[in-house]
Amino acid sequence: MKALKDLFIEELTDMYDAEHRILKALPRLAKAATADDLKQALLLHLKETEGHIKKLQQVFQCFNEKARGRTCTSMMGLLEEGDEVATDFRSSPVINAALISAAQKVEHYEMATYGCLREWAGLLGNEEAGSLLQEILEEEMAADEKFTELARAGSNREALGEDDSGPADGAISERPGVRSSAMQR
Repeated sequence: MKALKDLFIEELTDMYDAEHRILKALPRLAKAATADDLKQALLLHLKETEGHIKKLQQVFQCFNEKARGRTCTSMMGLLEEGDEVATDFRSSPVINAALISAAQKVEHYEMATYGCLREWAGLLGNEEAGSLLQEILEEEMAADEKFTELARAGSNREALGEDDSGPADGAISERPGVRSSAMQR
């Protein structure tokens, strides 16, 4: 019979694989971005992702397990979608909004999983692992917030064909009940 520790280790192996996949994908997404601030945010998150991998290795050690990955099919799908967006919208003013949306989908998956892992580490009595997972979770949340800020600061207006002077072609810039970020929480 499998126990919570088994589930914890299975999810941990998923995230170890996922972080390695993200590490490979972020440079492609940064290259596709046309906004310098978005490129910088993606490359900063690349450095953070390297740190996440190291922290995950420490979490494995906290449970006397060897760090290993198990194919994370969810992350594969999210990253494949991100690559498709980068290709489909590469010549469009929508590219940066599309990339932010793709990045936030990844962040939300990570936040959900790291939140569970952190809670389970606590239930399993491993405060060190819980603390490491909390650090990763906070960085993922900060990255998500940064992407929201970038969307609101210009990428979404750019996608609408707006500049700083207002909506293009008489478009309505503010619609009741519609918020401006690519992804809302």
